[in-house]
Amino acid sequence: MGRKIKKAHRARQTPHGKQTVRQLMGHGAATNSIEVESPKDFDRVARKWNVDYAFYKTGPDKYLLFFKSGQADAITACFSEYSRRVMKRSKSRRVPIREQLKRAAAELARQPSHKKERAREAVHEDR
Repeated sequence: MGRKIKKAHRARQTPHGKQTVRQLMGHGAATNSIEVESPKDFDRVARKWNVDYAFYKTGPDKYLLFFKSGQADAITACFSEYSRRVMKRSKSRRVPIREQLKRAAAELARQPSHKKERAREAVHEDR
């Protein structure tokens, strides 16, 4: 009988961390939202801060981040670290490999082709 009680208790526990908007709204707490561009980066930071949150896609590369109002302090700290990471990434001087390949292909297309013509051997009639 002890197993049934534990199993029922686990079913009623509220989920933590990343979850669906429906699960987050089901907690019964007030929620707020912020617009976020890259949820993958935020997800990495949010796991460290142990906040409850959910993403809702509003358009291509546009997401709303829902979170509990009671965790506003943790979200503020989490969001400041996330914004630092996004700004640092945008200032990166490293050129992506695909961009390097496109530039190299364009450079090759601009250069005139220097194909060496094969010199044909002169055919001797006395052979």
